[in-house]
Amino acid sequence: MSRNSLGYRFKISSFGESHGKAIGVLIDGCPAGLDLNLDAIQKQLNRRKPGQSELTTSRDESEEFEILSGVFDNKTTGAPICITIPNTGAKSSDYEAIKDVYRPGHADFTYDQKYHIRDYRGGGRSSARITAAWVAAGNIAEQYLQQVSKIEVVAWVDRIYNIKSNVDTAFVTRDLVDESAVRCPDKNAASLMADAILVAKNEGDSLGGTIACVIRNCPAGLGEPVFGKIQAEIGHAILNLNAVKGIEFGDGFESSKRKGSENNDSFVNQDGHIATTTNHSGGMLGGISNGESIFFKVAFKPTSSIKKQQQTVDTSGNQIPLNIEGRHDPCVLPRAVPIIEALTALVMADLFLENQTARLK
Repeated sequence: MSRNSLGYRFKISSFGESHGKAIGVLIDGCPAGLDLNLDAIQKQLNRRKPGQSELTTSRDESEEFEILSGVFDNKTTGAPICITIPNTGAKSSDYEAIKDVYRPGHADFTYDQKYHIRDYRGGGRSSARITAAWVAAGNIAEQYLQQVSKIEVVAWVDRIYNIKSNVDTAFVTRDLVDESAVRCPDKNAASLMADAILVAKNEGDSLGGTIACVIRNCPAGLGEPVFGKIQAEIGHAILNLNAVKGIEFGDGFESSKRKGSENNDSFVNQDGHIATTTNHSGGMLGGISNGESIFFKVAFKPTSSIKKQQQTVDTSGNQIPLNIEGRHDPCVLPRAVPIIEALTALVMADLFLENQTARLK
């Protein structure tokens, strides 16, 4: 049995492969009566889709989705929502030459060890192609959050390689993020990042980096105190995303360098509203939201498919040199921004629904 589902109350089940007929997602638990903006779903899919600029893979996908069930007259019915997105830009012939080769950094070898069969075309099920459907589901979760609360999720590229942005997280918006193809709201850093990606691309190499994400207007009290802490649930979702190698909340590892007196967030009463003077914790205490903005960063490794020659083995164990051709992102971060937002929204919608049963009114 494979684990292809995420969530409890607001649950998604993912299906499809990179070069299959389609990818898709089944959403179970979305409440009835949600006014659904289909254009908003498409907008997020367009932010993730390939071929956006010279900084991304040239694979051409329209990302036009179809809702097969669970929606009537643009309202959710309470029934499971099934969404499919056809794969129209697959070029399976690109992978014929390496079908018996284990690509460094990819899941080829481990899939073979686990299943003794694998779809070598674009990585099959292990491809980030399947995340497009997650983005569609995530936007529905986001629309739910917008209609029942004021929760807002915004992510952006914080660093690429050794180029770091410098922004005030309180004022970052998606419009500001989308002003650059890199999806970094710091214009100077964005320009340097774009140049670095193109240099790596021309060298047949790739770059990694970090994406930052903020959850604003989250009410205090979301999250479970033991198994189900907010950071654990967000971490579980995002650490299942391709190329992610780490996540930190609030001040993260920097907190380990401080004394308790330096790191604790002091409480104050602001006109009858309890708040904290700082937010080193990243908006959570004991795994439960405290009403401040929730903040985290996600580390991505460099794209594994590169044209530079690498050493590997084939399925018979023969040592061979490898140059990977085809269409690949020299840096996955610009397209990963809406995926981070989607996974975060899915977790927050799930926790919001769960919190409705936490106590009597």
